[in-house]
Amino acid sequence: MTILDFATTTSAVRGLDAVQLHDALWRVTRPDGEVAGYIERYSESRGIRFRAKRMIVRQQRFVSVGEFWSMDDALQCFRIG
Repeated sequence: MTILDFATTTSAVRGLDAVQLHDALWRVTRPDGEVAGYIERYSESRGIRFRAKRMIVRQQRFVSVGEFWSMDDALQCFRIG
């Protein structure tokens, strides 16, 4: 389990915290500090999107779990699983 605790929480969804690392990247953690994944903000022709990536610790990689129109929707996908 990867646990990081050196930044302040900028947003929270029940059971998850999103810590902004820079302008376009948030680390999503569980209340115990376990890293669930990351959310990236990016621009496309129709507007701002948010890409959620789940961290697979045992395989040491990330899996894209979806692209969303809102930060809240991107955070919600980490509540499942």
